Amino acid sequence: MAMALRPIDNALPTTPERPKKQTKVPVSIQKQPEFGVNDENQAPLPAATIDATIDYIYSENLKPISDPDFKILSLNEGLDSKDWVKVCESLNNVRRFALYHSALLVPTLEKVMVVMVKAMKNPRSALCKTSIMASFDIFKAFGDSLFDSATSAAFDQLLLQLLLKASQDKRFVCEEADRTLNTMVQSLTPLPLLQKLRAYASHANPRVRAKAAVSVSACVSKMGLEGMKDYGLVSLVKMAADLLNDRLPEAREAARGIVLSVYNAYTENEEEKQEIWLNFCQSNLTPIHAQSMVKITSSQ
Repeated sequence: MAMALRPIDNALPTTPERPKKQTKVPVSIQKQPEFGVNDENQAPLPAATIDATIDYIYSENLKPISDPDFKILSLNEGLDSKDWVKVCESLNNVRRFALYHSALLVPTLEKVMVVMVKAMKNPRSALCKTSIMASFDIFKAFGDSLFDSATSAAFDQLLLQLLLKASQDKRFVCEEADRTLNTMVQSLTPLPLLQKLRAYASHANPRVRAKAAVSVSACVSKMGLEGMKDYGLVSLVKMAADLLNDRLPEAREAARGIVLSVYNAYTENEEEKQEIWLNFCQSNLTPIHAQSMVKITSSQ
């Protein structure tokens, strides 16, 4: 006698095809995964679940917060949520505070930056990109105050994560990180920023090294001769010399930009520019590196 087959109630439903990347990310609001946990391999929720959306809102479209003195009291609660969707919403509120009510954000700025770093490490692209966009607004709003001792360590971690995200393969995350790094360079004083970037210009990861080189080049282009001397002219040209031999074209191009910025500042008031530059390079670099430097500037 044949036995009746029991229905398999716990079989995983067929995983739906992942939607194409859009400016809105569909997420479930029936049960949210814990913030910081990658649950992409879990079974999808039932089809009856209601969907919500997360918008990528650019800075110019953000509005001031009504009753900000009251809303700031609950900001940390939202940032600490286990629900990653609520964390995204709170990060967008961070952006609104930064743009329109920045003084209220100062006491909790270090905490906010720590959450932003954690969010960038999260495997969910929506959370990562929202945090990068928050960094953009934090740089514009707070500028050099991010170098203060209270936030300096958090800034260091944020900088590393931005360089890592700018180096990854997800284009929409990479482009947002590039945009934010550029805003960072434009918003902060170049000398202290250059001192923080210098270590990453020799990073073991070639993509991180290239992204750091681009930011270094942008910093140097904003500096006059005195600022370059404060950092160290020889240190700058040695950094550029190393990057000229880098594996990635992006790093080599950034190195050429550093060389030209230093050359223009160093020879600005000199008549015999190439001779002065040749003597400087030969005095401070190996012959092969000095030759590379002169070759770049001779084409000007």
